[in-house]
Amino acid sequence: MAEIHLLSDGKLDAYQFAVLAAAVHPLLDYIHLREKRLSARELLNMALILLHAGVPAAKLIINDRLDVAMAAGAAGVQLAWNSLPVSAARLAAGSALRLGASVHSIEEIVEAGCQGADYCLFGHVFPTICKPGQKERGLTLLQEAVLTGSVPIIALGGITPDNTPQVLQTGAGGIAVMSGICSADDPLSAAQAYRNAVLGAAAKGGDTA
Repeated sequence: MAEIHLLSDGKLDAYQFAVLAAAVHPLLDYIHLREKRLSARELLNMALILLHAGVPAAKLIINDRLDVAMAAGAAGVQLAWNSLPVSAARLAAGSALRLGASVHSIEEIVEAGCQGADYCLFGHVFPTICKPGQKERGLTLLQEAVLTGSVPIIALGGITPDNTPQVLQTGAGGIAVMSGICSADDPLSAAQAYRNAVLGAAAKGGDTA
């Protein structure tokens, strides 16, 4: 079954996002703390607030900070271009953490797979307000990424419940969402719409996993 990843948008404080995440996590596979403005201490505190609110550690992924992910007992860490290399993170964490790599090209996908990434976050696929003025990569390049990569590709950027079936038809291993849930008037209903879209795509494709 295709995965659904929720990324925090940096606009909600720790307690606001914890309330949201606790409500929607049963409908999602992973919740990423993507809080670039926070120090390691602040990020760890936010992670602990989410865990206390009922978000399972097995669903929690920390962006960039391997040390915080390990300290919080999180499921994984999402590594960007300016983070530790995937190979170094794998050496440090062993098999204890799921390692994701944020990538934007076929070359980066191949490299991430060779270094031991468990999956790649690829985008942005569609136009998105999070990347104003930047050209989207589109479904054709996403499909090329899926066919070229040796690890699952999670599609990011402008993903909606309506276009989720198109995304998953490329063979992508899942979708990642930020504003579609974080900025929704009703985050729980939005999360349900994404889950329904994934279930519908799986049923249409004959996926019984």
